[in-house]
Amino acid sequence: MRFVHISEVRDYWEALRQGRDLPYRSEIDPRGVERALEYAFILERVAPQVARFRLAGMHLSDLMGMEVRGMPLTSFFTPKARQEVSDILQTVFSGPKTADLMLTAEPGFGKPEMQARMIILPLKSDLGDVSRALGCLMAEGPIGRAPRRFDLVDCVVSPVVVSNGKGFRSTRHAAQEGFFEPAAGFDGRAAKPIRSRGHLRLVISHE
Repeated sequence: MRFVHISEVRDYWEALRQGRDLPYRSEIDPRGVERALEYAFILERVAPQVARFRLAGMHLSDLMGMEVRGMPLTSFFTPKARQEVSDILQTVFSGPKTADLMLTAEPGFGKPEMQARMIILPLKSDLGDVSRALGCLMAEGPIGRAPRRFDLVDCVVSPVVVSNGKGFRSTRHAAQEGFFEPAAGFDGRAAKPIRSRGHLRLVISHE
């Protein structure tokens, strides 16, 4: 199973919610994601489109070739992808929504092909504002020469779904009109873009 630790982190986040919209940052226990700890991270929102690493596993440091705590999330992305990633961050925190990103590594000398996946799951701070996020980044293949930075291939942005107390589940927030489109496949086959921003899909679950 590809990117198995992504599912482990998401399942842990879902379990912490217990029917609420979001868990609190203080509820995150590293033991809950012990097998995925190497790939997990905690973000703190410091501006509408900026979030920095508060904690990060060794896999992220290996990708960058240095300690990443205090660095912005966008440092993992190529310049052409950074604005779109900043927009995704703003959507995650203001929604709140979850984001699931498919990535490909920027090629270069000593930098072999790599594919990666990242999830960003919003959290509440102790003050109750949505300014933290639990995430996971997994890259497949040899890292080669660091730092490795990524291009955005696809992103699925999903509203947080909460229980309404009647045995049903509903979306906390309505879809933003125009903020979705079919995404390019991750197998390298290009899809015809509809909008210049290209990669975002908004998914609503009515389960």
